[in-house]
Amino acid sequence: MNTRKQQLEAFNRLLDIMDDLREKCPWDKKQTLESLRHLTIEEVYELGDAILDNDLVELKKELGDVLLHIVFYAKIGSEKKAFDIADIANAISDKLIDRHPHIYGDVSVENEEQVKQNWEKLKLKEGKKSVLEGVPKSLPALVKANRIQDKVAGVGFDWEEPHQVWEKVQEELNELNEEIENGNQENIEKEFGDVLFSMINYARFIKVNPENALEKTNKKFINRFQYLEEQAKLAGKDLSNMSLTEMDVFWNEAKKLYK
Repeated sequence: MNTRKQQLEAFNRLLDIMDDLREKCPWDKKQTLESLRHLTIEEVYELGDAILDNDLVELKKELGDVLLHIVFYAKIGSEKKAFDIADIANAISDKLIDRHPHIYGDVSVENEEQVKQNWEKLKLKEGKKSVLEGVPKSLPALVKANRIQDKVAGVGFDWEEPHQVWEKVQEELNELNEEIENGNQENIEKEFGDVLFSMINYARFIKVNPENALEKTNKKFINRFQYLEEQAKLAGKDLSNMSLTEMDVFWNEAKKLYK
């Protein structure tokens, strides 16, 4: 692995390249904070894919893309005389020191949960009016629900045992079934949302990240369905003309391949 000196030299090289691109490349010169935003979001999703695939080679590439965007934003910030890369690094360093008094101060903690609770209390002392202020409005709903529940748990608003949460899931499912029987579509939607919210909460208690779990299932389904498509094509058949029984033959083969 590289030494700290080599790491700093590599980062300095990236800063120099960013300076060159901003000065000489027509595309890079044109970019703004706003124009980079959607590209950054895309890069973070690609990073997430590499993590779930456990592809360390691809992970290194995607981390580089994200790092480039951070350096790019810092360069634009310096041009606006608002901040530069040093300001960004110092700001996060100061925050980390302030929020880890058990490392840099005289606070004692016994476990990870106490660290999380202290973190949320410290943020309120910094002037935040609500522990939920730190949840981005534009997060996908599933991720947002998970973050909301994690945040409020950090200040003690939480269930005590997993079985209590599971009982809540059962309660919400019963309420959903009642509304389905009543046929009120608006209430069905509300109760379905409650079921999802309670399931996401239960995931936290059984140490499962719901976003990761669902995405892994998505990937598994895609692999299985694409296998079904390939085998149907090899057999000279069109999926739209196949019966479910015929499809199940290939689907069961796919399930053995992609567990």
